[in-house]
Amino acid sequence: MQFRQAAPYRVPVIVRAYAVAPRMQSVRSMSPLRAAALAVVAVFSLVACGGEADVPAPGELVRSSKERITQAAPQADLAAVVDGATTFAFDVYRKLPATRENTAFSPYSVSVALSMTYPGARGSTRDAFEDVLHVTIPEDRYHRAMNTIDSALRSRGQGAQGKDGRPFRLRINNQLFGQLDQHFETPFLDTLSAEYGAGMRLLDFQKKPEPSRQAINDWVSTNTEKLIPELLEDGTITSDTVLALVNTLYFNAAWKTKFDHDQTQNGAFTRRDGSTTQVPMMSKESMAVNYGMLDGVEVLELPYSGDEVSMVLLVPPAGKLGELEQSLDGGKVRAFIGALQERNVGVRMPKFEARAQADLKDVLSALGLGVAFSGDADLSGMTGQKELALTAVVHEAVVKTDEDGTEAAAATAVIAGRTSIPEYIEVDRAFVYLIRDRATGALLFIGRIGDPGASGS
Repeated sequence: MQFRQAAPYRVPVIVRAYAVAPRMQSVRSMSPLRAAALAVVAVFSLVACGGEADVPAPGELVRSSKERITQAAPQADLAAVVDGATTFAFDVYRKLPATRENTAFSPYSVSVALSMTYPGARGSTRDAFEDVLHVTIPEDRYHRAMNTIDSALRSRGQGAQGKDGRPFRLRINNQLFGQLDQHFETPFLDTLSAEYGAGMRLLDFQKKPEPSRQAINDWVSTNTEKLIPELLEDGTITSDTVLALVNTLYFNAAWKTKFDHDQTQNGAFTRRDGSTTQVPMMSKESMAVNYGMLDGVEVLELPYSGDEVSMVLLVPPAGKLGELEQSLDGGKVRAFIGALQERNVGVRMPKFEARAQADLKDVLSALGLGVAFSGDADLSGMTGQKELALTAVVHEAVVKTDEDGTEAAAATAVIAGRTSIPEYIEVDRAFVYLIRDRATGALLFIGRIGDPGASGS
């Protein structure tokens, strides 16, 4: 059903869509990520004349009459969507800038952002979304599977601990922010409400773009425990903006077995280029972990409190990190996970903080979504107008890991063979890390640590 009170335009409009950077405004330079929470924002803009005058006040929350669907998707559909999302994750990861020593990326964030945009696509633009997201089942079943994965993730950590001594948190929130007098298509809104739980908060982008920007930032800040206080910078919301789709994810978990603070000492770490540096190395003499080796790559899985989410470290031989990164795909990750066996060993690894920011427009275009950023885009499922197009997809993520656990976050603006086991496992060279949900296999974060002592960018 239509969101109540959202009055439609009654005159023809010329529609253009922008994500975070209206009118092809340059996206801010890709500085280090800011926090451990995840926000996905898709911002669309239009140039239009006319509109209803009698509308609700800005800030009012309105909802579709469609309630969030709780019926679970079939297991086969879940497997298909997770497989597709994993393929998409590494498609993007391999194309991210390779110049940074340390990176962080949330494939789940980007997938949710694009999946919320996908119901509005039509024709060849819809085909492009399906190809890039590796959608292999009918669209309605795809959204139901995304809904089920979301519900599964929300259920994690019952009774578990966060790294800050508070309860475990894996929080996901979806929200629409729409121009108060703009028409949006009923099927599009109903899908976002029923499958993504997204209501709409009305804002007056047209007359009050700056207060609207601040309202979105405040919502993101609240839902990321103030770790992303200003997702949208000055100028990203203008009087042309009509819609923002926002997803936030916040992760805070203690290790199942914590490292001893008094055992952390500086140790040698081999960087990507083969040089060495001294960095703080966490240590635990005896720890229950899963460990394996495949094709010369050491694989170490460290569970978080509750045993439902884990960090997986992929540690190749020195100088082989780039080769490993280019080889990663869903099948490779499954093989690495399959090589794991339970062990009780000592573990030494670096404390680290990885921050990264990237404009994914070029990456997604190279993967086949270029039509959505062009004049040939058809996103008429959103507003009923064929002129809608995207201009940017900006992603931010951060992962902070220490003796107690991990706090992680991201922001996307859519602009979505075994060998002998060593007595002591030492992660003393560049590695790839994954944070994954163990039951579904969903990848929440991916990144590299080439130099734990670097500034994070």
